[in-house]
Amino acid sequence: MTIFLAFADKALRDEELTRAECHAVLRTSDEHILELLDAAFKVRERYFGRKVRLQMLLNAKSGACQEDCHYCSQSAVSTADIERYGLLPKHQMLEGARRAASAKAQRYCVVISGRSPLDREIAEIAEAVKAIKQEIPIQVCCSLGLLSEGQARTLKEAGVNRINHNLNTSEAYHPIICTTHTFQDRLTTIRHARAAGLEICSGGVVGMGESDDDIIDLALALRGVKPDSIPVNMLHPVSGTPLEHCRQLTPQRCLKVLCLFRFLHPHTEIRVAGGREFNLRTLQPLALYAADSLFVGGYLTTPGQPAPEAWKMISDLGFEIEVDYQHPAAASPGVTAGTAPGTYS
Repeated sequence: MTIFLAFADKALRDEELTRAECHAVLRTSDEHILELLDAAFKVRERYFGRKVRLQMLLNAKSGACQEDCHYCSQSAVSTADIERYGLLPKHQMLEGARRAASAKAQRYCVVISGRSPLDREIAEIAEAVKAIKQEIPIQVCCSLGLLSEGQARTLKEAGVNRINHNLNTSEAYHPIICTTHTFQDRLTTIRHARAAGLEICSGGVVGMGESDDDIIDLALALRGVKPDSIPVNMLHPVSGTPLEHCRQLTPQRCLKVLCLFRFLHPHTEIRVAGGREFNLRTLQPLALYAADSLFVGGYLTTPGQPAPEAWKMISDLGFEIEVDYQHPAAASPGVTAGTAPGTYS
């Protein structure tokens, strides 16, 4: 038995890896990356089989954010050349949901820039979600910044299934990448969402100059949060942001991080999120031996893999797309719709 299989066995017994074992995962030599992925796949396969769930984002309000998150092209300290606009109207949010369903997405995530949403924006998003749910039984996730418990309840009552609010990095490293809100502020929003009965999506960003210990601390902090889904973002440096020259990630490094998260979160949906295409490049398919979910179609202000290309990648691996609702037979322009509910190969 290799050391990697021992890690998989611990995960399957719901035992937490020691810090030394976590370091061993992140410091795996590149020549042994396939052995590490094989061990992570034993855990992934036990709880998720060969199924893959897709998610699509809508940038429903872009730019003009008051926060100084150093990785973000929409932040107050960014000079990136991006689109800037206010909250999209209901019909555009509904059309985004149609595109997500046609892309075989299990979940549609509405994202807005800013520190916290205005109550008016919460009301408009709630009305849009009601319209979406009347037409398409897709799951809806919202990523709206810092939320009050009242705002979270309004979203829950409208039909929102899940709130995304990432921890982003370790508590120790957080002040290095953001000074306008705290790590504890993020935990408070998660508590508010959970108190309202919403599912929780929370993960982080790697490749921002953090240490191995910071990545381990983030993964362990998420064990305390117990999210329903963990997006693992890999920094895609954007010109005009404070981290535009931060290029520390290799495809192998990204795969090791995904394996660590799988061992520490054996039962939890793990999504390969922002920066997948930029950082993993030709090794993207290998990510699905540790993770069980993907974003398709783009990441707010950076491009992503078109849904049909992701479908082909998943099929070529011998994996299947899982969707638990009947999606529209007619696709939106530029996206080919599937023809049946359930699982797609």
